[in-house]
Amino acid sequence: MIRIKAGLPRRARSLGLPTAWGASALTYKLTCPLAQQDGLGARFVSGAVFFAVGTGIVLHVRRTLLRELRQARRIACAAQSALLPPLPPRVDGLSVAAARLSADPGATIGGDVYEAVGTEHGVRVLMGDARGHGLAAVGTAAAVLNSFREAVHDGKDLAEVLRRLERALARQVRSRARDDTADEEFVTVLLLEIRADGEVRALNCGHPWPYLITGAEVASLARAEPLPPLGLFPLPDDLPVERHGLLLPGQALLLHTDGAEDARDARGRFFPLGQALADAAREEPLCPRRVLRRVLTALLQHSDGFPADDVALLMLHHDGARTGPDTVALTQGADSLP
Repeated sequence: MIRIKAGLPRRARSLGLPTAWGASALTYKLTCPLAQQDGLGARFVSGAVFFAVGTGIVLHVRRTLLRELRQARRIACAAQSALLPPLPPRVDGLSVAAARLSADPGATIGGDVYEAVGTEHGVRVLMGDARGHGLAAVGTAAAVLNSFREAVHDGKDLAEVLRRLERALARQVRSRARDDTADEEFVTVLLLEIRADGEVRALNCGHPWPYLITGAEVASLARAEPLPPLGLFPLPDDLPVERHGLLLPGQALLLHTDGAEDARDARGRFFPLGQALADAAREEPLCPRRVLRRVLTALLQHSDGFPADDVALLMLHHDGARTGPDTVALTQGADSLP
């Protein structure tokens, strides 16, 4: 009720000028002697008056609509930024950069979400991709992302965090079922934990494996087949967390959603993400923001504009500034990620 009352003066002001113009035109037609004449000159003057009034009304309505559109966009951007705010440039000594594209023009987020949080267990990272794309997948993605932000500090390991995400997704599906809007909903999820000594642990539910960048060399982190996407089947009782060795100084990880590799050109060819990443990472020193900017530029050129699916990229770079009491001893005797 308060919002309606607050909006009434603004609406009255927006209608006041067109009403005044219309009243002036009507007064001219009814009271001006010239408007009562049938001569060519009188008709020309009357036509000019009504043309000016009509043009003024159209321009005023256009300005009003543009102002309301800009306001709606500001509100939408604020809401989208609240759901997926920019990541800090560093998280517990790791250099971080992220980028995203929505398949819906005008939207800044879609079904792809990511997060990187420093915890007592190390840096825990989420990369998720909800079924569908664009604004239609935001609700499901938001449920998983918000659950991750709550569970990431409490879960003693990645398995516990993943089970919390599964319960959050189940609650989301049940709430949509009450509104008769439920559909088959699932989310591909990649959870990473980069511990203080550099060890990388992972749980993967149907998501593309990240790329490991070592200098100009790029390789997939894949070791085993991932679990099914979250929401399609119940999680198994045993969730073994995979260990992937150490992330050494100078190395980086690129997490991505399948929209990056599935983007096609006019001839139907998929985007060569690995090659584009290798080309972008050749320049020294490695700068995550610069690498992502070049990869996105290459992707947009390949797909001739916005891709058909949402795209999210997240890069974590061990630039050597991440040190701890045991890091040097552990990394000297360890192999890098496969």
